[in-house]
Amino acid sequence: MSATPVRATAVDAADRRGSWIPDIDARMAAFEPPVRDLLEPSLETLADADRITLVPDAHYPFHPSSGMVTDPAVIGAIVARLEGRTDADIAVAGASNDRIAFDRTAEYLGYASLLERFDADLVDLTDDRRVDDICEVDRNPTAVSVPSRLAESTAVVVPSLRPSEDGPVAGAMRTLAGTVDCDADPARVPVAATRAVDPALAVLDATTAYGGAPAAGDTLFAGSPVDVDAVATALLGRSLETDAALETARGDDGPVSVEGDVDFDRLRERVPDGELPPPDETHPAVSTAYRVYAAVAGDAVPPQLEGGR
Repeated sequence: MSATPVRATAVDAADRRGSWIPDIDARMAAFEPPVRDLLEPSLETLADADRITLVPDAHYPFHPSSGMVTDPAVIGAIVARLEGRTDADIAVAGASNDRIAFDRTAEYLGYASLLERFDADLVDLTDDRRVDDICEVDRNPTAVSVPSRLAESTAVVVPSLRPSEDGPVAGAMRTLAGTVDCDADPARVPVAATRAVDPALAVLDATTAYGGAPAAGDTLFAGSPVDVDAVATALLGRSLETDAALETARGDDGPVSVEGDVDFDRLRERVPDGELPPPDETHPAVSTAYRVYAAVAGDAVPPQLEGGR
């Protein structure tokens, strides 16, 4: 049994119109009370940090209503709480990939305008200098190169609740794996990345989840990255034993306990059991959500709806 349970708290969804609140200020207002409750047990550690780096699941600019990315409003609520309770230098960070540069993803997701409200920076870790480290993974030394911003600050990883392209949970460990350089076996990279970065906390954004279709989860979880990924795996209906990275990271740890005002079984029933949208074809749910939102809010249409990168 894990010594420290994963904390869970429900989000008041009274202002939802159908299944989504278009206004980011309204979403942030809804997220601030649960974020306050989730962060409170970790604030002693976070308050001592000189630098805090938030790492959201911002792999591509799917609209947040799809559940495919961390809702920027969750990040905004976390930044607001940290600014109010710490003196740390705060950044929101991500990494470019072979499909799209992080700054473009961040622009479409609205991080640039969001962070103008705060004294927080947006950082592309791809451009950062690297710090080399050796981590032991399954008794094998594993070389990993970590962006200095993560190596030299206190990290808080904030994944969305969704599967990865290969089927297992995307989660906190794989969100971190996308920021490092590591030539190890793919099943070892998320473990090495998590051990090298050593995040202080993982916050799982299950306010809107994706499991073959978007679903309103209206829940946030917080705990260690490995335990949070185990909880996310259960919510997606996956087996822990089929995820080699998670099984290695957990070792001999027993079941993960969850405490808080959330009906876990009911939440599990609300999350569909399915795979990611095809990588080269826009899922209809994503297209519909973004076109409706763009029409209402005047947002730019993202690359996957432009017919190219």
